[in-house]
Amino acid sequence: MTTRQQNWLPAGEQKPGSTRTLLPAGTDNGRAVVGAVRRTVLPGGLRILTEEMPSARSASFGIWVGVGSRDESRSLAGATHFLEHLLFKGTPRRDALAISAAIDAVGGEMNAFTAKEYTCYYARVLDRDLPLAIDVICDMVTSSLIAKADVDGERDVILEEIAMHADDPTDAVHDEFAVALLGDAPLGRPILGTVDSISGMSRNAIAGHYKRRYSAPNLVVTAAGNISHAEVVKLTKAAFKAAGALGDDAAPAGPRIGGKTLKAPGGVRLLTRPTEQANVLLGVPGLARTDDRRYALDVLNTALGGGMSSRLFQEVREKRGMAYSVYSYAAHYADVGMFGVYAGCLPKKVDQVLEVCRDQLADVAANGITAEELARARGQLKGSFVLGMEDTGSRMGRLGKAELVYDELVSVDEVLARVDAVSLDDVAAIAGELLSRPATLAVIGPFDDPKPFAA
Repeated sequence: MTTRQQNWLPAGEQKPGSTRTLLPAGTDNGRAVVGAVRRTVLPGGLRILTEEMPSARSASFGIWVGVGSRDESRSLAGATHFLEHLLFKGTPRRDALAISAAIDAVGGEMNAFTAKEYTCYYARVLDRDLPLAIDVICDMVTSSLIAKADVDGERDVILEEIAMHADDPTDAVHDEFAVALLGDAPLGRPILGTVDSISGMSRNAIAGHYKRRYSAPNLVVTAAGNISHAEVVKLTKAAFKAAGALGDDAAPAGPRIGGKTLKAPGGVRLLTRPTEQANVLLGVPGLARTDDRRYALDVLNTALGGGMSSRLFQEVREKRGMAYSVYSYAAHYADVGMFGVYAGCLPKKVDQVLEVCRDQLADVAANGITAEELARARGQLKGSFVLGMEDTGSRMGRLGKAELVYDELVSVDEVLARVDAVSLDDVAAIAGELLSRPATLAVIGPFDDPKPFAA
């Protein structure tokens, strides 16, 4: 159903110091205004990818690190997210105020995020201010001081963040579900870490994590907008060289991909809370990120719970008025995945909501979806994807993920073609395989016994 991109070449097979055009200008959606996607691999293993958007007046720049919460030991749980905070606290050239003030002064946006398999630091500015953004972000990533005073101060901030997350059951139920499905392993643990791990983490442990993981072969630089690839390479190379961060000749780290199969554990995980609303998440193991069937799963997910016209929204909310929020989602990782259905409802309606959700899952597993649902899901996916690619930040992010965690860079045209190629049989096959597995259920609410929620 899918085809490998003709221009894609793994970075490890590209000659150090060379530049390669991965997608030529005008590829995406037949629009001449879309510029080329190029990759340069520096001798130290640093990869730089750019996408030209000549009609834009902005530029987005990011540095992606191939480390996430799944790379942490139990004692270092939350260290990657801790680092994300600390890199904004200061370098030999700038203190925390100078870092934020530099981007604020030009009306730009700067932020970072930590995921389970990667971390990203980025800025979006006017195209004329791209050199400033490159200088600030590169300085942060390569030269963070990680001062003990900053570690101690930010520790309290992160503990507050953990408390805030735990107090929101709509967030906490996803963490409970991940632990129930993936187990007490790094991939199943919360990205933020725990109160115990954050409280006990030393400055030296965090600094060691930084030194081991933030090396040139493990970094990907991406930029998109009204930019010049040559300028981005020149400025980034100069910034890394000045910081002594290019290192010796080294090959880039390969993409994080795998093929491990997750066994379906099933069962119920209950977290008793005196909440006014019950939060439930019912799901099964899904697909790995590079599984070609992910496009069929995307169509299934959209038809089942991806919008106001989806089955779950219509059956649970519109027809029965049993919940305000109900949706399905798919999460993909290098080796495993998750597919789940979330609903928030009054505690007295949990049984009814779960019954309707289970009935819909069973029906789709046995009978697939209709031709009308297929057409609507395809259109929704294609429209949302294209609209999501209209800004420079989305384009920049697409490049980073393609290089770090996928084994190809797919043009917008090719993505649309792959969605269009999904058939009713494809959806029926993936629904029959996934939705017939034993389901795992996470529940947060004012309940004492998990047994009544078991199927």
